[in-house]
Amino acid sequence: MRTWSRKIGVIRGCLTAALLVCLSLFSACGSQEPQTGELINVYYVSNTETKVEPHEYILLSETPQEQLEELIGCLSDMPDMMEYKAPLAMGFELLSADLAGGRVSLDMSAEYRDMSAVREVLVRAAIVRTLTQLPDVKYVSITVEGDPLYDSAGDLVGLMSADQFINNDGSEINTYELTRVMLYFANQDGDKLVAAYREKYYSTNTPLERFVVEELIAGPSGQVPGLYPTINPETKVINVMTRDGTCYVNLDSSFLTAVNNVSTELAVYSIVDSLVELSNINRVQILVNGEIPASFTATTFERNLDYVTTLDEE
Repeated sequence: MRTWSRKIGVIRGCLTAALLVCLSLFSACGSQEPQTGELINVYYVSNTETKVEPHEYILLSETPQEQLEELIGCLSDMPDMMEYKAPLAMGFELLSADLAGGRVSLDMSAEYRDMSAVREVLVRAAIVRTLTQLPDVKYVSITVEGDPLYDSAGDLVGLMSADQFINNDGSEINTYELTRVMLYFANQDGDKLVAAYREKYYSTNTPLERFVVEELIAGPSGQVPGLYPTINPETKVINVMTRDGTCYVNLDSSFLTAVNNVSTELAVYSIVDSLVELSNINRVQILVNGEIPASFTATTFERNLDYVTTLDEE
């Protein structure tokens, strides 16, 4: 497998980029509107590996491919600030980088898996938050020598957007908070939903929406008798993200395998009704391997209490 080679070489390095900015300004002295390029942020990992921090950078390139190569150069070169590390210079190699359809696909060498869980999340946060500033990049995906990337919990990472890391920088990377969420599980017959509160510490490294979905997959805690799982416990979460009040939940195909006589529609509304309990979510779209199943009756779902009952009514 070939090793990624920056076609524009040293010119794309952040240190040399500063020199090019100066040259650009110098050559434009006679014009009324000097071209200084677009100001964006490049994210680096702190030496203490507790946060990522943005540093302003003037983007010089114009085409999407050149811009990608330029930012990869920045992410690969050690910054002037000795208290920070370049996320693509952390003991592994970038083997390839491809831009297509609004998505950047990065393939890393096997050493990528040797990083600690916290370091790996910080590296991902720095890369994704840097690259998704480009107008032609909405998502970033990472593979390791062609194989899918799984996080420390064994979940498939999948496509990533900057929204996923909005609370993941700074000291919050190692912070746990106590939260209380309402989850909807099945009754004994598997034809109705029953609400139950769950209070638990969760890592702020995980979006609260994903925490809700993962807890539903984990099933009832057993503290409240009469509750049953709505989702196949083999289901893997590929991605969860929220934008403009809509939560997008991408699961693997195990979700379509029913458990406890629970219909797929009831499983869908167990997710929907649980997620819309969060103040920032009004509707939910559920995908299976990135696509809306043909059996679904809608593309997005809103709260539906017709399925909800209480254990007293059973």
